[in-house]
Amino acid sequence: MKALKFFEMSTEELTQKLNEKKAELFNLRFQHATNQLESPAKLTECRHDIAKIKTILRQRELGLSVEPQVTKKKGSRK
Repeated sequence: MKALKFFEMSTEELTQKLNEKKAELFNLRFQHATNQLESPAKLTECRHDIAKIKTILRQRELGLSVEPQVTKKKGSRK
């Protein structure tokens, strides 16, 4: 996943995504150990996604980047 997609997520969504990626990495490691992993590149991709998420969370913690504002879409009036 591109880093830009992670920047658009809220801190809560990022924390949830981080937990999902950690669980995915855990499962991929077991598949790799038992020679059931189809694509070893998935391990690298998952680790990189975890690093991206942790970086964005740390930047927000230090105040180097801000959480995106949620805007409400207004319906069109007729």
